[in-house]
Amino acid sequence: MSALSETAKQDLSFVIPCYRSERTIEWVIQEIIEVTGKLNRTYEIIAVDDNSPDHVYDVLAGLARENRNIKVIHFSKNFGQHAGLMAGIRSSVGDVVVVLDDDGQCPLDHLSDLILPLEKGWDIAIAQYGRKKQSFFKNVCSNLNEIAANILVDKPKDLQMGNFMAFKRFIADEISRYAGPYPYLSGLLFRSSGHLANVPMQERARMEGGTTYTLRKLFSLWLNSFTAFSIKPLRFASLAGMVIAAVGFFYGAVIIVQKLANPAVAVGWSSLVVLQTILGGLILLVLGLIGEYLGRIYMSINQTPQYVIDQTINF
Repeated sequence: MSALSETAKQDLSFVIPCYRSERTIEWVIQEIIEVTGKLNRTYEIIAVDDNSPDHVYDVLAGLARENRNIKVIHFSKNFGQHAGLMAGIRSSVGDVVVVLDDDGQCPLDHLSDLILPLEKGWDIAIAQYGRKKQSFFKNVCSNLNEIAANILVDKPKDLQMGNFMAFKRFIADEISRYAGPYPYLSGLLFRSSGHLANVPMQERARMEGGTTYTLRKLFSLWLNSFTAFSIKPLRFASLAGMVIAAVGFFYGAVIIVQKLANPAVAVGWSSLVVLQTILGGLILLVLGLIGEYLGRIYMSINQTPQYVIDQTINF
């Protein structure tokens, strides 16, 4: 058990990474309390302030003073949503851990539906939304991330990832063992169990504001989705190199035969430039990919932390 979690074991642990949500987080926490009361479940709420620039920590601190089941973690700097999830999961003690967002989009009124598959033998249950209420750009990025997960981290093709999920205690304990500096929750879930279920439900509209994911953050998340948990990109790079080399040899043989058959045929300058461009681009791509893996190994050897906790409340 984590040193942060020296409390009586709770039935449900809710983990909420918080960023720019001072106007929504109180409503989300209040709904959790109401829903768990109706289900007659004991609970703890772990809210992780990812060094948000607004006053969300003050809101959380006020709520925690009134209810000791509300626990707060404050990061010393912004480490990202998945680092916040890791901190919350690692410090949780519940039999079931529920992960959700801080913007009110997760349909907490369907919490019993989300937990039901766990009682029927599934290890992980994930909300499946018919149509996500987000921007076109975010939808495109989400679809690309889904494709990458299908190919590179062995995500079942018929499984949809979401921002509202629940999993058993042993899954949370296995996730907590990961000490690498680039956490990615979906990859950790896929490598922990093959018993994942989708639960159809309707996503709510965001209560206020828009996504806090910038293009840089989305690209970083997409990169984490496969470089942290798969070596398949390196294998693809090797395969691409072999294919390009084979095509080059074949094309070279064709040119030689043409030249022998007809000495008047001029050597094509344009074809040479095209080949050099393809090969140069491929070499740079492979070198960049290898460099990315080496950089991550270097950061791991240096024991770069997933997060640094500045303050805690009610632990």
